[in-house]
Amino acid sequence: MVFKKIGTRNISRGARHNVNLMRLVAWGQEIGMKNITTKIKKSIMNKYKIQKSPFVVPTTDGKLIEEIWGNSTGNSNISIAHMVAPPNWSEPHQTPDFDEFTYIIKGKKQFEIDGETVVLESGQSILIEKGARIRYSNPFEESCEYIAICLPAFSMDLVNRE
Repeated sequence: MVFKKIGTRNISRGARHNVNLMRLVAWGQEIGMKNITTKIKKSIMNKYKIQKSPFVVPTTDGKLIEEIWGNSTGNSNISIAHMVAPPNWSEPHQTPDFDEFTYIIKGKKQFEIDGETVVLESGQSILIEKGARIRYSNPFEESCEYIAICLPAFSMDLVNRE
């Protein structure tokens, strides 16, 4: 197969990348590599990913953790998790090496941050910066449902639990 020289000087890096991928697709089709060319075509056409089934993190304390995006999906830059903390739940203090945003959907959640106690209710949110000593708990009689976003992604190597 002979490729035509395409001038790419005045087009973006992404467009040059797509030109090169299209060349690979043409070559793959020529030699019968259908699976590879299909994957390459999808990577060119889709600039999005849909998460249909979050990873349910195994726990022993009754807390539900559904990681929607994060290390379980190959993304170490961010983690997004839907969580439900049961009544009278708590976990040990930690000093994470990541920022954590929490948005309360239902119920209340207690945060002990560098010795200060903060309680959030439904509709409220908080940013806890990396390096803060934190303890999460739900000392209340109702479950707490919330979304947690960590930058970079949550991992046991970065959480630094006591």
